[in-house]
Amino acid sequence: MLRSIIAVVIGLIAGMIFNMALVVLNIALYPMPEGGWDDPDMVAIYFFKLPFMAFFIVLVAHVGQAFVGGLIAALVSSKAPVLCAMIVGSISLILGILNMMSLPLPAWMWIEMPLYLIAAYAAARLATNRVAVA
Repeated sequence: MLRSIIAVVIGLIAGMIFNMALVVLNIALYPMPEGGWDDPDMVAIYFFKLPFMAFFIVLVAHVGQAFVGGLIAALVSSKAPVLCAMIVGSISLILGILNMMSLPLPAWMWIEMPLYLIAAYAAARLATNRVAVA
């Protein structure tokens, strides 16, 4: 039980590191407006002017968070790798929904929501197949 909890925590941290690395890359490629996040109107204009690729990088970052986090959680967990990966995917999904509700992101980005769970499950299957082969 304790190992599973640790696996989930480590998976969440690893997934968030992956996510933040891509978000930092995205901000380097598409710099934020002066004033940062303090002015909601400037943020809305910034998001409106971003090209598709900026949003695609964010989508990869978010879904990648669930995949990388789920993979790490599944590899660390010894008794419940799929469950640990799905917990990471579910937490990522909840955070993704909160993110979508708080930022003026395009509506098409809602497509990423089911992908969180699919990515976490795929990561768990990859981890369990790797462990079974080894």
